[in-house]
Amino acid sequence: MITRKRLAAATCGLLAALAAALPPAVAAADEPAAKPPSPKVELVLDVSGSMRARDIDGQTRMSAAKQAFNEVLDAVPGEVELGIRTLGANYPGKDRKVGCKDTKQLYPVGPLDRTEAKTAVATLAPTGWTPIGPALLGAAEDLKGGDATRRIVLITDGEDTCAPLDPCEVARDIAAKGIHLVIDTLGLVPDAKTRSQLLCIAEATGGTYTSVQHTDELSDRVSQLVDRAAEPVITPVATEGAAECAKAPQLKAGLYSDREKFGEHRWYRVDVLPGQELRASVSVAADRAVNNDYGVLLRAVTVHGREIVRGSEAGDGRTDVISTGLRYPKAELEDSDGVKPAAETVCLQVSNSFSAPASVKTDPGLPVELTVDVVDAPDEASDVAAFGLGRGWWLLAVLVLTGLVAGLLWGWISRWRVAVWRTN
Repeated sequence: MITRKRLAAATCGLLAALAAALPPAVAAADEPAAKPPSPKVELVLDVSGSMRARDIDGQTRMSAAKQAFNEVLDAVPGEVELGIRTLGANYPGKDRKVGCKDTKQLYPVGPLDRTEAKTAVATLAPTGWTPIGPALLGAAEDLKGGDATRRIVLITDGEDTCAPLDPCEVARDIAAKGIHLVIDTLGLVPDAKTRSQLLCIAEATGGTYTSVQHTDELSDRVSQLVDRAAEPVITPVATEGAAECAKAPQLKAGLYSDREKFGEHRWYRVDVLPGQELRASVSVAADRAVNNDYGVLLRAVTVHGREIVRGSEAGDGRTDVISTGLRYPKAELEDSDGVKPAAETVCLQVSNSFSAPASVKTDPGLPVELTVDVVDAPDEASDVAAFGLGRGWWLLAVLVLTGLVAGLLWGWISRWRVAVWRTN
């Protein structure tokens, strides 16, 4: 009897121990993945006096905007947090100082109550000025905080009337903060000046510009942009390169963003183990007017200053973004005697040769996006990267071989022609 009790007690103890050990693992396996933060979008609508114009499908611009908003609000994905901000909706007077402060959040960014949002939009009537710059600053403040995708959709029919607060400069300042807030712009029946300004705002933050002539175009485009905010994206990590490699930030595989002044050099560091390959690429965006003929250079250099490999690209003003890349494979150690091999610190230098007219503001610097990846090096020496892509060895060998074959062929043909000529 005592033996049976001891056996039962031992069995219970064993089961208890197993139960104590198993639940965390089971719970960990059953626990759902963390829910990603909800994307945030704020629609910024121009309600200035010019929105009374009746030139969109026989109705006023304001009526077309309201109709489009109702359709968009019905189709907003459930996971998107949406807000609405107005500009020029409340002050009808002629005091410019007051009119240029006329921007207000009509509906707060958060889970959408469609009925409430539609009711708020229905009360709008064309009223005042066009303070685009202050409205963008207000929208950026409405969307601040968190790691979610953030997007401003600006809908206007005219250029800003509140200079010297240039909305292009406002957009660049927002982008320079590294908060990865994208501004998309839509121009309602825009003229050349409006088109130029809205395009500048969009380019400064990596957004898009769309010219709208019809109501259905407006609703379709706004819906696309709201849906795009719900799509998963990789947000670059903000970093700041140094003036020399010794003080450069240490980067791991990932996507990084920075700002670089015109004609500046910036340095970053990456560790590469034997048997690994470093792959890096960089893109520099011309988010303002620049002079023709520019370029970008990406160099991999040892800590002692010896160049390993480089990539470069040049442009002549026909593109808004210029990119280049490089690959550096580090060979395996033949005999490490069981000792863990040390990593080599590779210095990455990013340089640009942009310049701008004297009238263009050069601060903040140009947007830079740097991609870094470290993968297993190629096993086969025939891989182009094994010879150092960018050093030109392959190109030189091909040119030498081509020249040799062409020379031999031409010499044979010449001798044959001479022989035929002599015979005849």
